[in-house]
Amino acid sequence: MKVATFNINGIKARIQALPQWLDEAEADVVLLQEIKSVDDSFPREIFEERGYQVETHGQKSFNGVAILSKLPLEDITRGLPGDDSDEQARWIEATVMGDIPVRVCGLYLPNGNPVELENGAPVPGGKYAYKLGWMERLHKRAQELLALEEPFLMAGDYNIIPQDEDARRPEAWQEDALARPESRAAFRRLLNLGFTEAFRARTFGGGHYSFWDYQAGAWNRDDGIRIDHFLLSPQCADLLTDCQIDKEVRGREKPSDHVPVWVDLAA
Repeated sequence: MKVATFNINGIKARIQALPQWLDEAEADVVLLQEIKSVDDSFPREIFEERGYQVETHGQKSFNGVAILSKLPLEDITRGLPGDDSDEQARWIEATVMGDIPVRVCGLYLPNGNPVELENGAPVPGGKYAYKLGWMERLHKRAQELLALEEPFLMAGDYNIIPQDEDARRPEAWQEDALARPESRAAFRRLLNLGFTEAFRARTFGGGHYSFWDYQAGAWNRDDGIRIDHFLLSPQCADLLTDCQIDKEVRGREKPSDHVPVWVDLAA
C-alpha cells in the first residue's frame, strides 16, 4: 500500500500538475491539503476516472483536506475532535481496506504566524495560541487511536520544522511559529507517545526538504524546510518498507510550494 501526502496549495492552480504526478506515482492513497475548495466544487471526476474514491472536507478559498483512495474506504470522519466551534477544515480520517486495514488521518496543521506573545506566553485568541491548542487536540486524538492498538498513521503538512537539520538556514526560522521551542516541544510530545516518524526512520542527516517558498528564489538555492511528515503507530511502523520525498516535482511547471512525501506499507 503506497500512501502519499501532498499540500497542493489550491486544486484550481494544480489542476494539471496533480493528475500528472498521480499517473506517475501510482499511489493507492493520497492525502491532500490546502485544496481551497468547498466540497461541491472539488473536481472529483478527474480523480474518479483514475479509479480513486474521493472524500473531501472543504472550505471556501482556504484550508481543506481530502483523501483519494483506490482501495475501499470505511468509517470516514471529518474535523478534529475537541472544539465544536472550530470551523477550519484541517482534518479527515478513514480506514483503508487493504490486505491489512490501515486508519489514515490527513491533517493540515495551523501555521501559527504571526507569533503573538505576552509575557512570554501566546496571546489568547491569536494564531499561535490556535496552533498550540490544535496540537493539544491532535495529541488527545492520537492517544485515543493508539489505545485501539491498530495500524494507523497521521500524515500531512504539520507546519513544524522538527530540528535545525530540517532547514537549510535554521537561523532564519528561530522565531517563526514553525520552529519555536513551544512548537517543537509539542511535536516531540506527540512523537513520544510511541510514533515513528517515517522519513527519519529511513533517512538521516540534513538537506532533505518538502517545502520551498515561492519568494526570493528559494527553490533555485535549495533553501527549503521539511514540514510534511508521516507519523506511524507502532503497528503501522511494523509495516513500513520505504519513505521518500518526490523533490523533483517542485521544479515542474506551475508547482505547489510543497512536494509529495510517501510511504510504502506491507498492507
